[in-house]
Amino acid sequence: MTKYELINKTIYLPNSGILAIGDMHLGQEFLFREPGSQIPALQLIETKNNLIEVFKKLKITGKSIKKVIFLGDIKHFFYYERGEKNVILEVLFLVGNHINRDDIILIKGNHEKMAEIADKKLLDIFIKDRFAFIHGDEEIKEAFGDNVHTIIMGHLHPAITLTDKQKVKKEKYKCYLVGKYKNKNIIILPSFVPTHEGTATNEYLTDGHCFIPAKSLMKFTVLAIGEKKVFNFGELGKL
Repeated sequence: MTKYELINKTIYLPNSGILAIGDMHLGQEFLFREPGSQIPALQLIETKNNLIEVFKKLKITGKSIKKVIFLGDIKHFFYYERGEKNVILEVLFLVGNHINRDDIILIKGNHEKMAEIADKKLLDIFIKDRFAFIHGDEEIKEAFGDNVHTIIMGHLHPAITLTDKQKVKKEKYKCYLVGKYKNKNIIILPSFVPTHEGTATNEYLTDGHCFIPAKSLMKFTVLAIGEKKVFNFGELGKL
């Protein structure tokens, strides 16, 4: 059986029934609305619709979900924002329609400054079937233990920018980055944020973006997300 499947910005592990989801940054739209902007509150609606689509795809293909893992930066504000709690609860309730609440795992990201969210403890790392799930802002020693062969992380918000030959038109696409670092397989998920594509890793990437040096990331394979499938663009450093 396939070790993993890439589905609508998420990753699914058939052998363990784990669905992992990258940075959601729920409540980000409050940042734009605070100064009085009338930008429609679409982030939560689109996020929930995206999640529903993922669950439908898995159900149609007969794949069961045993755990859902959020890879950190579930919330956007570093401090407490009044509206965030309800937004996060809505998403957790949605996921709770498909699995038991105890099987929802929350990884602590750099945007989470608390020990728990919605009465759920935040973890620095979760390991299952030799897969380690972390946020990705910091290198975690346990992820590089002998009991782990693959690290799944977020934080970087990877995307690529494609330009036509005349360099007139540019389009940015979310992507996965897949490669090796310190003898571990690494899979970096795109952000799950529907309103922002992410960091154009083929244009702007420094050592400060995550714990993996930019020189190493340049050797990773780019898997860009299209409308109906994922496209392999080869090595990031050659784009």
